[in-house]
Amino acid sequence: MVRFLVLYTEPNDIEVFENYYREVHIPLAKQLPGLRRYSISRNTAPIRGGTTYYLVAELQWDSMADIKKAFQSPEGKASAEDAAILERLCPGMHSMIYELEEIFICPT
Repeated sequence: MVRFLVLYTEPNDIEVFENYYREVHIPLAKQLPGLRRYSISRNTAPIRGGTTYYLVAELQWDSMADIKKAFQSPEGKASAEDAAILERLCPGMHSMIYELEEIFICPT
């Protein structure tokens, strides 16, 4: 599995950011080909220093090839262009892509 992680610092205007993120960006991102999961997290608490982020978004694909294909698609290009708008609303946002290696899954 491959995840795309976006770390959002506190927006300039929280209400404008929230409305734009929910009404424009999420619907765009949900159209990305091959997207398996999209989650957001709030109330982050840094351990051993670091930054407190306003919002953390995680998007998941089956493989690196799938995520590359998604962002080369028309939907991916539209989502990337829209991310530039989000960056203006929330300066200092960071993003990264990483592959997962399962170490342990708790038995049921």
